[in-house]
Amino acid sequence: MRIIAGSKRRLRLKTLDGKDIRPTTDRIKETLFNIIQDEVPGSYFLDLFAGSGQIGLEAVSRGARYAVFVEQSKKAAECIRANIEHTKSEQECRLLTMDVFAALRSLEGRYQFDIIFMDPPYGMELEKEALLWLKRSSLLKEDALIIAEAALGTDVSYLEEAGYELVKEKKYKTNVHLFIKRRKYEKGDLSGEF
Repeated sequence: MRIIAGSKRRLRLKTLDGKDIRPTTDRIKETLFNIIQDEVPGSYFLDLFAGSGQIGLEAVSRGARYAVFVEQSKKAAECIRANIEHTKSEQECRLLTMDVFAALRSLEGRYQFDIIFMDPPYGMELEKEALLWLKRSSLLKEDALIIAEAALGTDVSYLEEAGYELVKEKKYKTNVHLFIKRRKYEKGDLSGEF
């Protein structure tokens, strides 16, 4: 696992071991960042269920102004901390070792994010819970992009009722990236161009 592009290109990152760990492959990560490349420079990036921190660190390498990583597992958080130090990204990064929802509450009123990436455990509807929480939050900038990584076939039929729209979907063999924005009722623009 490595940083693919940007100022920290080719730096290798530590990974986590274990059957429950499913790090995003370099190919999928490259596809993801090709899709959002224009959104990343200068952005505030929130990496929820951060694992090894590779997505947030890729964003920093590609010009994100600041990244916040949230990971409850102490072992994973140590991996993120080591990767932040290895990439010399301490000034652009903050790590919160706590439950995602406790972290969101602690960030409220202190940050606003342009991009939120979440890769929760599959099949537990944690992405839905996070989206419903964020709906009432001030953490999202007006045109913020939320990317949820989920298992193929994950039900997202609730998005419209929750005030969101699915602006893009990128399917892979076993999972999918869902690109989500808040609906813009007042402007009548539901396209969410990015």
